[in-house]
Amino acid sequence: MLIDGQKRTAIWPDPEDQGVYIIDQTRLPHVVANVLLRDLDDAARAIKNMLVRGAPLIGVTAAYGLALALRADPSDASMAQAAEVLRATRPTAVNLAWALARMTGFLQPMPDELRRDAAFAFAKHLLEKDVACNSAIGDHGLALIRALSEKRGGAPVRILTHCNAGWLATVDWGTATAPIYKAQEAGIPVHVFVDETRPRNQGASLTAFELGQQKVPHTLIVDNAGGHLMQRGEIDMAIVGADRIAANGDVCNKIGTYLKALAARDCGLPFYVAAPVSTLDFALAEGGLIPIEERAPEEVTFMPGVAGNGEVVSVRIAPKDTPARNPAFDVTPARLVSGIITEKGVFDASREGLAGLA
Repeated sequence: MLIDGQKRTAIWPDPEDQGVYIIDQTRLPHVVANVLLRDLDDAARAIKNMLVRGAPLIGVTAAYGLALALRADPSDASMAQAAEVLRATRPTAVNLAWALARMTGFLQPMPDELRRDAAFAFAKHLLEKDVACNSAIGDHGLALIRALSEKRGGAPVRILTHCNAGWLATVDWGTATAPIYKAQEAGIPVHVFVDETRPRNQGASLTAFELGQQKVPHTLIVDNAGGHLMQRGEIDMAIVGADRIAANGDVCNKIGTYLKALAARDCGLPFYVAAPVSTLDFALAEGGLIPIEERAPEEVTFMPGVAGNGEVVSVRIAPKDTPARNPAFDVTPARLVSGIITEKGVFDASREGLAGLA
């Protein structure tokens, strides 16, 4: 999508073949900084420290991380060790393990001397596949927005998002935002309510940044305002992303998703999940089996921002030595999900509805 009017993606190969570039998302929206990942350690650190985040983008970054490792040592042992390092960086998003399995399955039969070029070629294939996949998600989600637009007589469709499931969480288009960007292209008016998404504020810092750059009308709200606006009839639908979807349709996504789904159900509003088929984990029978990442308590007790002098700083917002818990994700039961928007269509959030995608 766009930054300062220029077409950008969240990750791209270095034209001089020194590695792969990413946008450092920990510095957005205040600073747009490109970072060159040169080796396995750079890629693993970028994923673990959330310079890249979002399940699809994590998967593509891991694919390039494996390719960078094989550039240094293309042996079986190196490939296995690199995959293990990358797999351990973020335990919840299934796309990471999916991408590594695709990479290793493709490369395993090859002789060592062919692996370097083949690894980068296959990582690029996964990158391009992600773009096409998210564009297709947008097309299928567009039909849902179009139907609501017709129901509202052409008035803007008011959409609630959670966290950042935009193009910054993928290579391009995004998952939850893809239908929004497609609606904009189709001339269907929308207005997006962006919740801040504590504790890392990815809605405030990333989704609001994206939508502003793309000139999509939007309003930032605090996390706890979503239910209030639903009650008052100011929201027409919710679209969120997913980090892992169990075989029965339970959805694991950024912490707070469950509460938005409960509010939507109580208010009789559609609550959709947008995710590629690679986010489905048919090895897990239900959402309670999904490992939930617990992140550092400092993400809760401190908050980053820009000081009056323009410097990006981190400030304490809780009393010193206050204990805090920081589960990064929660699980929304399938019964609260109106449908799952994938690149292959919109499917019922149930074992039967998803079975054909296995």
